[in-house]
Amino acid sequence: MTLEELRSQIDILDRQLVELLSERARAAKMIGHLKAATQLPVYEPSREKVIYANVRAYNKGPLPDIELTHIYERIIDVMRALQRDELASERNAQAHIHPSDQDLSQGTPRNTPGHGTGASDAETGNKQ
Repeated sequence: MTLEELRSQIDILDRQLVELLSERARAAKMIGHLKAATQLPVYEPSREKVIYANVRAYNKGPLPDIELTHIYERIIDVMRALQRDELASERNAQAHIHPSDQDLSQGTPRNTPGHGTGASDAETGNKQ
């Protein structure tokens, strides 16, 4: 293969990696929501050890295990930051719920029209 063909192949692979990393990030964000709902910590060292073991088990080279592990350490750091951002956003949103929008018996937002439900005004088509 020529240099240009190899670079073209790398460009295609990079696009696939971006797509897969984005998919992984979406899953990590959903996990962040679940962790928030169940009050689990973002950092789970035992889970990370399992991920590294899986990566090494599936590694057929040419990257050495240690280098692949370093790449995954960085990926996991970024995913953990996404989860923390999600948790912070959820906590921030919870902290800014107006007291009159709280269901006093449950401590949760009331699901009433115009109170964060995304209901649209039938006459104007605008969100309330």
